[in-house]
Amino acid sequence: MENKNKEEHGLDRLKYFSISFLGICLGLIGFTLAWQKAEIILNFPILISNYLLYFTICVIVVILGIYFLKLIKYFDEVKKEFNHPIKLNFYPILAKLFLILSIIYLSINMFISKYLWWAGVIIQFMFSIIILSVWIRHEKFEISHLNASWFIPIVGCILIPIAGVKHFSPELSWFFFSIGFFWGFILTTLVFNRIIFHHPIPDKLIPTMFILFAPPAIGFISLTKLLGGLNVFGNMLYYFSAFLFILMLFQAKMFIKLKFNLPWWAYSFPLDALTIATLLMYAEGGLFFFKIASYFMFIFLNLIILILVIKTIIAIKNKELCNEEKE
Repeated sequence: MENKNKEEHGLDRLKYFSISFLGICLGLIGFTLAWQKAEIILNFPILISNYLLYFTICVIVVILGIYFLKLIKYFDEVKKEFNHPIKLNFYPILAKLFLILSIIYLSINMFISKYLWWAGVIIQFMFSIIILSVWIRHEKFEISHLNASWFIPIVGCILIPIAGVKHFSPELSWFFFSIGFFWGFILTTLVFNRIIFHHPIPDKLIPTMFILFAPPAIGFISLTKLLGGLNVFGNMLYYFSAFLFILMLFQAKMFIKLKFNLPWWAYSFPLDALTIATLLMYAEGGLFFFKIASYFMFIFLNLIILILVIKTIIAIKNKELCNEEKE
């Protein structure tokens, strides 16, 4: 009887295994890329990015495997998540995983990188059409549902050119960059309108505010790759991202008081993006200031990832995750 109860409890936990677990995968794969770039640009004597890559791939496989089991056993719950105005935005993370892996593999295996990139492009395009269609035809969305996680479906479009310039005509990369840039501009306006003029974002979702500085940081990287070097508009995107990051640092008291939950992983990928962008600024411009900034961002990123990993392990051990959520 006791074993049966344990089994049922395990199935219940599977039922509440959220798609937002993909945020962990995104944070770790971006962290791996940051390490790879830091090793090259800052000439690190210790190379661990390959080990991080293998570890991250294992984490991705485990999380996707568990979610696939949920899809089989609790299809209605998965459907419910896909119809959720906030959780819906986490599904396109799958495309970003392929796209970032393709960037990592550029210096490892160009053949693998190319096919990872094409997989990411196809998945990203499908989710862009599906999710933007949902936004247009929605019936139940309210202003309270809007937060920075809505950037997630769009950021993938801005990621595409980074490896895309090596794999296909730049026109395709410009196509996706344009989609990501203009939708990013629209969403930035909407999100700041929601933050300033409406009810405060719920505490649980406050960490998603870090996502605000990810699109301009990635936009800077993409433009640098598309135009073959630093450029005026790309620099503007970088500095805007850096300002938003500094603005978030001044809200530290608001973030520190929050209880740990999966949305904390929203701290990771934006920091990955800004760290890589800062490394690129140093690599392309050579200014000593950006070398110091690169070390600062890299150390800060490693500290945040370490905290997130420890907090997540503790939460899993204490069974604080995969529980029924209150709407």
